[in-house]
Amino acid sequence: MTPPPGDGCLRLVTPDDADELAEVWSRNRAFLAPWEPWRDDAFFTPGSQRSGIERDLAEHAAGRMVPFVICGPDGDMAGRLTLSGVTRGALQSAALGYWVREDLNGRGLATRAAREAVDHAFTTLELHRLQAETLLHNVPSQKVLRRAGFTPYGVAPDYLRIAGRWQDHLLFNVFSDPATP
Repeated sequence: MTPPPGDGCLRLVTPDDADELAEVWSRNRAFLAPWEPWRDDAFFTPGSQRSGIERDLAEHAAGRMVPFVICGPDGDMAGRLTLSGVTRGALQSAALGYWVREDLNGRGLATRAAREAVDHAFTTLELHRLQAETLLHNVPSQKVLRRAGFTPYGVAPDYLRIAGRWQDHLLFNVFSDPATP
């Protein structure tokens, strides 16, 4: 699905996205490095991206993940958004993660994508809860989550290994029924 110019959107990633994804990751490597796990040079190749996409799509087919591309104003790849760790049973939850390339940062694409992902999680997947985490100093990402309906609920010490070291994260969640936290 290609969006109309200026609208942005989410669409499922495909193996055909591997070349563009490798190029976008490579171009934004330094920009994303402070917010991401350490990545070796091989990660930024089309072959590695294709393998990752195929793994993500297998997880999607198994009902455990929804791997999206965030479309930019011209229909090109603006970033990625993933609903991962989809858990059924009593929990009915998933985790949201996303990034937007540097030249499109601050234009509302992440907020729009996060809102669309929340809607997808609660209507299509029929989940009860989504969670997301940010580094304590990632105020722009915290604003995106708040605008998408998430609320902070705690801090997890040494939660994820980001930029080569274990770092504390601010935890957020949003519920399908706002009256039921």
